[in-house]
Amino acid sequence: MQFHAIEHDVVDSTSERAFAALAAGVARHGDVHIAREQTAGRGRRGASWASARDAGLYMSVVLRPARPANPAALTIGAGLAVLEAVRDAGARDARLKWPNDVLVDGAKLAGILVETRGLDPAAPHYVVGIGINVRQREFPPELLAQRAVTSLALCGLDCTVSRARELLLERLAGRLEQALDEAPRLCGDYVAATELGGRLLELECGDEHVCGVFVELTLRGLLVRTGDGVERRCALEHLRAVRTV
Repeated sequence: MQFHAIEHDVVDSTSERAFAALAAGVARHGDVHIAREQTAGRGRRGASWASARDAGLYMSVVLRPARPANPAALTIGAGLAVLEAVRDAGARDARLKWPNDVLVDGAKLAGILVETRGLDPAAPHYVVGIGINVRQREFPPELLAQRAVTSLALCGLDCTVSRARELLLERLAGRLEQALDEAPRLCGDYVAATELGGRLLELECGDEHVCGVFVELTLRGLLVRTGDGVERRCALEHLRAVRTV
């Protein structure tokens, strides 16, 4: 797919700028909103995203496909693209954690948030927000109190924000096209990246906890075999967490 870069200096969040463009009727498929700094960057479940000026890659991609997409496929595709990009940058030990956190030695390096608002099947739209820590050498104490975080610089890599952007867009184009047109092909790559194959897993599926050995991942859900030999499938839209046991 073709991207159209829209450069911002300081914004609340690149995803909010993308949604504002959609609301105004001026957003195009492939628009990429990129900011030097965010004042209200966010991740999954309302978590904040530290967005120091010129220290990280803060961007959101607008998708306006001809037909509705599977949001899980977009999340999987974007996660794989980010993982591949940071490995291209030299972070060879980076791993993907369900659903889309990119980690190095357990510390968060990058994250993805896929959103839609008031989806109209006749004119579907999605915003794929991505944040990659690139140049940071320190983080806010309140963030560090929540979880371990890292950056390409802290991994010993001399990568610029512009280079990280270039690497990501190269990977993102193909993965988003797959998510829109060949979504089932993503699942095998995702299982390999998350290293779920054959593992004993604990799932939070809605309000239920399910424990079982991984069987398969498809866009219909994650299938596990419980200790009594029963196979249970959890739909991806109901899957709140996946942990290895």
